[in-house]
Amino acid sequence: MTGLNIADIFETVVATVPDKPALVVRSGDGTREMRASFSELDARVNQLAHAFVALGIGEGDHVGCHLYDGNEYIEVTLAAYKVRAVPVNVNFRYVDEELSYLFDNADLKVVVTEPDLEDRASRAAAKLAWTCPVIVANDHYEQLLAKYPTTAPNVGDRSPDDRYGLWTGGTTGMPKGVMWRQEDIYMSAIGGSGNATFGIPAVSNLDDVAEKASKPSILPATLTLCPLMHGGGFWLAFSAILGGSTSVLIRDLGFDPAFALRVVAEERVALLMTIGDAYARPIVDHLETAGPDSYDLSSLLVYGSGGAILSPSVKEDLARLLPTSFVHDGFGASETGGQGALVGTGEDGAPRFKMEPGNVVIADDGTLCEPGDGRVGMLANSGYIPLGYYKDEVKTAATFPTINGVRYAVPGDMASLDADGSIAVYGRGSMSINSGGEKIFPEEVEKALKSHAAVFDATVVGTPNDRFGSQVTAVVELRSANKSNEPSLAELQDHCRQHLAGYKVPRAVVFVDHTVRSPSGKPDYRWAKETALASLTTSNP
Repeated sequence: MTGLNIADIFETVVATVPDKPALVVRSGDGTREMRASFSELDARVNQLAHAFVALGIGEGDHVGCHLYDGNEYIEVTLAAYKVRAVPVNVNFRYVDEELSYLFDNADLKVVVTEPDLEDRASRAAAKLAWTCPVIVANDHYEQLLAKYPTTAPNVGDRSPDDRYGLWTGGTTGMPKGVMWRQEDIYMSAIGGSGNATFGIPAVSNLDDVAEKASKPSILPATLTLCPLMHGGGFWLAFSAILGGSTSVLIRDLGFDPAFALRVVAEERVALLMTIGDAYARPIVDHLETAGPDSYDLSSLLVYGSGGAILSPSVKEDLARLLPTSFVHDGFGASETGGQGALVGTGEDGAPRFKMEPGNVVIADDGTLCEPGDGRVGMLANSGYIPLGYYKDEVKTAATFPTINGVRYAVPGDMASLDADGSIAVYGRGSMSINSGGEKIFPEEVEKALKSHAAVFDATVVGTPNDRFGSQVTAVVELRSANKSNEPSLAELQDHCRQHLAGYKVPRAVVFVDHTVRSPSGKPDYRWAKETALASLTTSNP
């Protein structure tokens, strides 16, 4: 391998298929939509890259993407890569305190933001000890681009060692930056390793990139409903662009399943990427109401989910309503990239994944688990993995240990290795509930609850219990049709006992009108804990 750099890959695709559609941006109200071929997108990216150079942005500098999904997010990212800078994903839902922390922690040198987020971004930038310009994605953005040429600026030779950064907050705590070599993240998560299932070839040099882009793809257009500021959404969108396919984006903040399906039909989307039941349930409910023949979804080959596992009942509904689509549950993390695909569920209720090469389970004593040895340890990955966390040597050492000369990424998921080589994943150890000495993983209880016909969504946390120290408490959102007729705690417990051991069954349930999740679709356990404690305290003064 001669070394691969993301900007070089993009420019190779542009040179190979300049007139091919690269980007389509849609919105429900029809505003700020756009379509661009690869050459048109490249021209705009080059103009912005010149603007960055004029601001003094260069190798290793960090550029904040405080943006909704849209062409500006793609342009800022690629322009940063062209000048060897590092684009930083900034959560557009963050409030002042969180933004101030991230701007400082990530050492942002410039921020591109939305018109309605400008005040918030400007306040955070003003608190920095250095000057950090704020560029607003409106007419001024277009005027800025118009000042500069459409040819790429000369910044010298780029490198596969140029950085990719992903700031991740997980389910608790302030965000931390996961830093990768560009070549490693490309091979791990952005299409470089190909996909044998769909006949997509791996690449090892720019000639391979050009050949891949020049040939028809089985996935000519993709649509990610995951925000670009989330790793999974970013990886899919850029896998398409860097592979010579069309990336379709929806600019709207709210999720409208009817509009999303309309876009799939109109843009002939072959791969739709979502996040677990948070997106799948509304899509299923809408298709049940409107009828599966309401949209021409014949182009949709793959319905993908990442970031959260689909409930078995929802997966069955999708397979029934989308009979020509393959429903794919992917697994990965900010610290590992893509790791594997769901292959089923074991008798213990834990999902089983077929993992990519390099995945292992590390036991508590630091040794590697053997297939079928029954030990539960930490899921780990080797090979193309990050350099570490930005400005945090302690967390880097803990998350990326070296064992027997092999460096691993260990993001925190508990797992065991089955005799057939599949890996049972139980969830993050940091979220586990210790009830009377038994360790309970929220994900398996959530999965059981969401298989109940009345339950739309569920988040499980531990709350204090005088006898067991901690008890399983479920924060449940019901389907619309059931909100006036809540199932009893006993009914939900009986249902869960069909899927779980008795000690895992919820001892309390709190009903809410709406489940709060992160913008990436992951459970917000802090909110769930606060909601559960407040409700239980009120009901048991």
